[in-house]
Amino acid sequence: MHRDDELAPEQGEVEPLASDEAEGQRGGGRLAAAERLPLLSRPSSPFSARLGALLEVLVCSGFPTQLFIAQMLAFAGIGPFTSDHRYSVTFVVTLFLADAILLVGLVLWFLYLHGERPSDVLFGRRPVWREAIVGMLLIPIVFLLAIVALALMQQFAPSLHNVARNPLEALIRSPADIVLFGVVAVVSGGIREEVQRAFILHRFERHLGGAPLGLVLFSLVFGAGHAIQGWDAAVTTATLGAFWGGIYLLRRSIAAPMVSHAGFDLAEIIRYTLYGP
Repeated sequence: MHRDDELAPEQGEVEPLASDEAEGQRGGGRLAAAERLPLLSRPSSPFSARLGALLEVLVCSGFPTQLFIAQMLAFAGIGPFTSDHRYSVTFVVTLFLADAILLVGLVLWFLYLHGERPSDVLFGRRPVWREAIVGMLLIPIVFLLAIVALALMQQFAPSLHNVARNPLEALIRSPADIVLFGVVAVVSGGIREEVQRAFILHRFERHLGGAPLGLVLFSLVFGAGHAIQGWDAAVTTATLGAFWGGIYLLRRSIAAPMVSHAGFDLAEIIRYTLYGP
């Protein structure tokens, strides 16, 4: 015969209650669910959130990705200049298109890591087709802004016109070049730069001092990235970048800035093709 005390729990042991077991199962379920969340969507300190946002903005600023791709092209034997010291069409087109793919991919990845939906950040809730119409209507306004900016600089700061001929426009010498740079205008200009701008403004709005600060700073960086075309072109580009960024902040969709930007760049290619510099 077995003694009753042999069937009882040893001294100091406590039998789990049914409610404790259920709570443990619920806790395990919550833990499993938490483990399925995107890594960076978990709560973090304000400092680490700001630091992470700053690093993402720097990575997506355009300079690191273009330097990386330029180095990869150099390894592949594709240099930026031809034998007659002109920019290489192959190098420029490959650089712009590869950078567009890489940078848009990074933006989408960073948004995913934070549990953010790219469609919400980039397109909001407005119908894309309506925003595209708005973008087409904005193209004449963009041209007017560019004309006014260039006229003011010609009147009050003519020294800013330090490049006689845009070196990128000089690459357009054949119908094939027109098609190639038309693709670049849409993919690199319209899509890549507006995705980049929206992401950076979004990060500034949430973690880095507000969207207005981001708009000013990134517009300056955006203009500086076009300094190769002349300081007057850089100032004009910064002005247009601020305009497109303002439209995004106003409408919370990149569709209108994207269409406006791509349309402006395409129109510039057509103008140069028909009338020259």
